[in-house]
Amino acid sequence: MASMQLMRRESDVVHEVMQDSPKSPEARLGMKVEDLWDVQEPQLSPTEKLNACFESIPVSAFPPAPSSQVIEIKSDTSLAEAVQILAEHKILSAPVVDVDALEDASWIDRYIGVVEFAGIVVWILHQSEPPSPRSPTSGSALEVAVNRVTNAASFGTLGPEDAQATSGNFFEALTSSEFYKNTKVRDIAGSFRWAPFLALQKSNSFLTMLLLLSNYKMKSVPVVDLGEAKIDNIVTQSSVIHMLAECAGLQWFESWGTKKLSEIGLPLMAPDHVVKVYEEEPVLQAFKLMRKKRIGAIPIVDISGKKVIGNISIRDVQFLLTAPEIYHDYRSITAKNFSTAVRSHLKKLEENSPFVSGMVICTKNYSVKELIMKLDSEKIHRVYVVDDAGNLEGVITLRDIISRLVHEPHGYFGDFFDGVLPLPSNCRV
Repeated sequence: MASMQLMRRESDVVHEVMQDSPKSPEARLGMKVEDLWDVQEPQLSPTEKLNACFESIPVSAFPPAPSSQVIEIKSDTSLAEAVQILAEHKILSAPVVDVDALEDASWIDRYIGVVEFAGIVVWILHQSEPPSPRSPTSGSALEVAVNRVTNAASFGTLGPEDAQATSGNFFEALTSSEFYKNTKVRDIAGSFRWAPFLALQKSNSFLTMLLLLSNYKMKSVPVVDLGEAKIDNIVTQSSVIHMLAECAGLQWFESWGTKKLSEIGLPLMAPDHVVKVYEEEPVLQAFKLMRKKRIGAIPIVDISGKKVIGNISIRDVQFLLTAPEIYHDYRSITAKNFSTAVRSHLKKLEENSPFVSGMVICTKNYSVKELIMKLDSEKIHRVYVVDDAGNLEGVITLRDIISRLVHEPHGYFGDFFDGVLPLPSNCRV
């Protein structure tokens, strides 16, 4: 009891200090959770308390994203321009506005979908279908190489011969081709059957948003203003982690954040289930695996498969399209060569990037709070868990952390998803 009283007094002090000091919007939101936490029924578990707190807060209370991250891309924008926009603004995706939409269109009719790096990976892996025996082909070097990549990416494992097919000047030829220049965002924008994307209204709860970002694997959730028929905010997994970092010191956060990763069941995946790419495998194998497994990044491992030597994320596909010249001297673009070339390229540009600083690791003895602080300060989406010998033990993503903060009550979403089921997995968008 004495220790519990001490914790409470320390929390009260933190509460008073935060009230008297300048607060970020995220910290103020944390204070709102703290106030709700204090009035919850004492018999509730900490997770049940947090669920109740977040269900009481509308998603409109979440701080607005920086204007540089709420970007809309017109449907007639070229793929090349879209890649540049996503890269420059350091975002994974952006909603696509239909240039032919009526001025008074609803938000469902105003947008046609989302363009994202994951969709660009699909485009690279499926730029053209393998030629039909009945269809004539010009047999250009580019088409032959594309078809080899498409065959391997779709039906089997990429091997050394496929790495050679995409080596040297392959991507230089691709990005200078009319096919690439004429591909528009509307051609690759992913969408849903009933709506252009799954969005929340401003009145939806914070809990709904957290569950979508965790249990339903959404990396970002648009919040629409029905009156204005446009996107009012975009909440990302990264912005939620930043909010949690800003809440350090508050009782509700500390009661959860001081636990060891192993205490809350992280990492979720056993070492032998971690999806990885070997350093000498073609880099396109990494992107193929990310697409197939629907994950945002993959570790590069050495020949033993136990030591992590690097990381490739879905957004790194941009470097195949924006800087194809950096691979010109490589016979094959392996995962290792790709990582080396991109790191050298970014250093020359003096650009601060997680790719330059390298992967981030931790052990199971880290606390949740320590991990959140590391993820937030490094601006990364995952860390690799290693043992004392440096062997890979697992991976922890932003989604994993959020999933351990709240839980989904039985039947919570009801008919929420009716009509907005994702397109089939084999759809080429």
